[in-house]
Amino acid sequence: MAIYALADLHLSFSMEKPMDIFGPEWTDHPQKIATRWQETVSEQDLVIIPGDISWAMRLEEAKKDLDWLATLPGVKLLLRGNHDYWWQSISRLRKALPQRIFALQNDFFPWGRWAICGTRGWICPGEKTFEDTRDLKIYRRELLRLELSLQSAVEEGYDTIIAALHYPPVNSKHQSSGFTELLKRYGVQFCIYGHLHAEGHAQVLTGCHEGIHYRLVAADAVGFRPQLIVF
Repeated sequence: MAIYALADLHLSFSMEKPMDIFGPEWTDHPQKIATRWQETVSEQDLVIIPGDISWAMRLEEAKKDLDWLATLPGVKLLLRGNHDYWWQSISRLRKALPQRIFALQNDFFPWGRWAICGTRGWICPGEKTFEDTRDLKIYRRELLRLELSLQSAVEEGYDTIIAALHYPPVNSKHQSSGFTELLKRYGVQFCIYGHLHAEGHAQVLTGCHEGIHYRLVAADAVGFRPQLIVF
């Protein structure tokens, strides 16, 4: 019943999308993921996958990637990433998912005494690439989605919460954001996220800050191995 996490799988079984153009560590990365996943995760465990699951553009194209995921041990919980264009209607997606794969959006997922909450997230204010005219509306929408998720868990009586985001919950200066304020307000214990690659690993917020444990679980940052969060 352990909980693991691994983001940024970037699968592409229905198309040619070689990932080794982003670095040699990405060579044959699906095989690395499969091998290390099978070494680590049991059928009784949960693996949270916080976004950038598939390069597919449509749900039908993502089916091969989702079917491949279904062959790996454990229950899988998906969140949307910025490259998951195939993720549109949540009701349609949930109907199409293989057994033991679930999708999280505006709600929470119970696992024993833990509630898993989350959303995609977005670039935070204070980041040099943040532009009010382009990003502020999306940022506020993602804050609302995170709060809806957290509220749903608290209303069901959960007080041990893992929050999963695709984007980091802070900017590269690690300044407080609307995301970190929500995490504190709702008493979240763990926050996991992905999205950062290569030189972005230098921006990592990790360790315990104001009572919340932060972990980067982007696949290339953790050797393509699911990371233990709680057991």
